[in-house]
Amino acid sequence: MKISGRNFIKGKVLDVKKGVTTANVHVEIAGGVVLTASITNEAVDDLKLEKGMTVHALIKASDVMIAVD
Repeated sequence: MKISGRNFIKGKVLDVKKGVTTANVHVEIAGGVVLTASITNEAVDDLKLEKGMTVHALIKASDVMIAVD
């Protein structure tokens, strides 16, 4: 597979928590940092995601916001 995105990070799936239509997938990357991806349950099933799998998180963001109190 080829993909145009360049912002991807290798990690391991910590857990997959399915909701009614959307799942939260927690991926541990280098340094113990955990990324959370919200994807459809259908995508979880298609990718056969499960705890311990090695995956790549592809990041595409048009904005990054920062807030302070």
